[in-house]
Amino acid sequence: MINWYPGHMAKAQQKLKERLQVIDVVIELLDARIPFSSRNPQLEELLEEQRRIIVLNKMDLADYETTKDWVAKLEQEAPTIAVNSLRGQRVSLILNRAQEMMVEEQEKLAAQGRRQKNIRLMIVGVPNVGKSQLINQLCNSGSARTGDTPGVTRGQQWVKLREGFELLDTPGVLWPKQDDEEVAFKLAATGAIKEGSYDQETVAYKLLKILEERAAAQLQERYKLDWLPTHTLELMEEIGRKRGCLMSGGKIDRQRTAEIILKDFRGGQLGRITLETPKEVSEDEDSRTDY
Repeated sequence: MINWYPGHMAKAQQKLKERLQVIDVVIELLDARIPFSSRNPQLEELLEEQRRIIVLNKMDLADYETTKDWVAKLEQEAPTIAVNSLRGQRVSLILNRAQEMMVEEQEKLAAQGRRQKNIRLMIVGVPNVGKSQLINQLCNSGSARTGDTPGVTRGQQWVKLREGFELLDTPGVLWPKQDDEEVAFKLAATGAIKEGSYDQETVAYKLLKILEERAAAQLQERYKLDWLPTHTLELMEEIGRKRGCLMSGGKIDRQRTAEIILKDFRGGQLGRITLETPKEVSEDEDSRTDY
């Protein structure tokens, strides 16, 4: 079981709850490759009464058609936008949508002879989902600290956006225990959980099992495989052999192989891949209610 919940996250979640009282619109940032698994159920409860925009980040790494399916499903809950925060693609749509959501309130202020208020935003999401990159794009500057290590943004800070907008940055927040092993695996595979908190070989092995079905051609092309082994363990060892991950006696270094597979997946070298679809998630939830 993967169980990673640094102490600063518990405190951050409490502060987040307190700050919601002064927030107009919450931006819930999800990973487009795992929209269901990257949602924090505790945040869902906190945000139930809030104006909210759901943003699917890293759309450039996710399957295009599956992302469209996820947007259609999540639109039933709240306005949903797919973006690529690294390159700034479609990011401007977020502020436009937030402005639309506040029209009625701004008109009430104008009718009272009061000037329009700055729209206060809060961005929330699990670690390493691209929050700081998104903030930088919204600011058109490098004012927010960024990093590849989950949990790099530990404090809360107000960030000035374009005229009429302020944004409260918050640390990425996981929930205390990932008791769903499938969810925990997907969070680890995409880099949301800090390395050292899980076994990389196991995560890479489970990832390969999915990729065998969804990205067989990409695996063969990336690792120059003449054939695709029937068993996942054989496939992992063949990838290790092709990449020169050998120890004394010709034994495959599975740890190094796992690191390569995870790095390639996270960086998009294996193509645009989504690890869960709306249909799969619905079927999984239905099967649980049968017991």
